[in-house]
Amino acid sequence: MIERFLHRVLFASRWLLLPFYLGLVIALALLAFKFVQKLVALFPDFIALDLESTIVVSLKLVDIALTGNLLLMVILAGYENFISRIETDTKEERPSWMGKVDFADLKMKLITSIVAISAIQLLEAFMNIEATNKVDVAWLVGIHLTFVVSGLLLAVQDRIGGNKH
Repeated sequence: MIERFLHRVLFASRWLLLPFYLGLVIALALLAFKFVQKLVALFPDFIALDLESTIVVSLKLVDIALTGNLLLMVILAGYENFISRIETDTKEERPSWMGKVDFADLKMKLITSIVAISAIQLLEAFMNIEATNKVDVAWLVGIHLTFVVSGLLLAVQDRIGGNKH
């Protein structure tokens, strides 16, 4: 009887994660606001921007969008994996990857997104190389390579672990 109660408490404790996911939803809303703010700020000066500046601003928008995608993946996959299945009215509403992303898949999607975001930051620095401190560029390259190597090691670890089953 005590063991059954303990199991119920442990199983119900998954709902303690809910505030984390709701906080991430709020963060996603704030990020969407920043995206719109950046986009609106772009309009008045757009005609005067040269190509390089247009590319840098576009990359910043892509960076924000990728970060939003990352948040959404964590929210949906994390909620489904650790709290409860999300029921939708129609099958078309449900993204094709939902319900199929386990923790290992989520980990790889996260590191891939982080590498992409890091690459965009690095590309922004390269696009504005004459105004960027060379030490800062070296740090960006080092950090990006760290993310890439980490992603590769995680992929190798998952491959090795997957072959044992």
